Amino acid sequence: MLITNIGELTTNVPTGDDPYGTMTDAAILIQGDRIVWVGPAGEAPSDPSTGSGTEVVDARGRAVIPGFVDSHAHLVFAGDRADEFEARMTGVPYAAGGIRRTVAATRAASDDELRRHLRELVAECARQGSTTLEVKTGYGLTVHDETRAARIASEVTPEVTFLGAHVVPAEYADARDDYVDLVTGPMLDAVAPHAKYIDVFCERGAFTPDESRRILAAGMAHGLIPRMHGNQLGPGEGVQVAVEMGAASVDHCTYLSDSDVLALAGSSTVATLLPGVEYSTRSPYPDARRLLDAGVTVAIASDCNPGSCFTSSMPLMVALAVREMHMTTAEAVWAATAGGAKALRRDDIGAIAPGMRADLVLLDAPTRVHLAYRPGVPIISAVYKDGVAVA
Repeated sequence: MLITNIGELTTNVPTGDDPYGTMTDAAILIQGDRIVWVGPAGEAPSDPSTGSGTEVVDARGRAVIPGFVDSHAHLVFAGDRADEFEARMTGVPYAAGGIRRTVAATRAASDDELRRHLRELVAECARQGSTTLEVKTGYGLTVHDETRAARIASEVTPEVTFLGAHVVPAEYADARDDYVDLVTGPMLDAVAPHAKYIDVFCERGAFTPDESRRILAAGMAHGLIPRMHGNQLGPGEGVQVAVEMGAASVDHCTYLSDSDVLALAGSSTVATLLPGVEYSTRSPYPDARRLLDAGVTVAIASDCNPGSCFTSSMPLMVALAVREMHMTTAEAVWAATAGGAKALRRDDIGAIAPGMRADLVLLDAPTRVHLAYRPGVPIISAVYKDGVAVA
């Protein structure tokens, strides 16, 4: 397939003074699930090396960007918490305790109900331009329910995160040490075969720094890549623990000290920002400019979940990042694509270059700036995953 007459192409491959590898009047040649050539439209090969016919897609001056990499989402759940959102809009502060409502609803749901809802959300994400999704467990909090959540998630993505350490469930309220033993023992043993990452909510009302270290270490011993929810509800040790443990990412990063920023800048841990949460909880937005200027690798993701951020729209995340977190549109698009790939430790997505997976988004607009310039508009024209149109 040849996509030609691209008005503006964002490759995320640095060229000269442009760290985003922006091209105009460009074309992309795809063979199978991979990109095999990128360059000026007038120089595009006329036929793939296989000698077979080429499908030509005329972009008609539209912009093309890499597919969004949504590296933080909670999509295996049942139930609805719209009443909590409405209450927050009238001034009730957000607290993580509402997670237990979703836990109860998820435990009561059948496998088929969870699977159907997950697939509906995955299709919704695809229509928004997301070609790679990370999906967390965390709404079961029993060995059985966490295992089935991971198994169901693995049906739609290889990027499955075990989040048994989301909150301490109600039945362990007076025995939290026993719950940590469960998470690091039988639950981890059962879930690990279906997961790629382990995550922990290191926050007041959730898990302490020492508990977080223990949980991540146990997951790493099972071959899982560590990740972290940290510094969302207030200052804390989440970022420091994440860097100490070599986590792929620490997510939220709303409240950061100078030492937190310095630690991130000197590490390979990605700071994943989730501006939809701040929108939905009326909380302060993270200062992405501060992180970028310090040399921190920044990703943005949706954190789609039923409580603190029930949106799957990565275009909205880009718009919020530009409006509220002091990012340029180019920086926000990079964070939502290449940044997300780094948060997942993937080197085959997040950019448009020969050898990369053919995950692309065609915008119904001439430039990527329109993602922020036209918020709320259905600007996604076409989505290709592994070279196949999915939306």
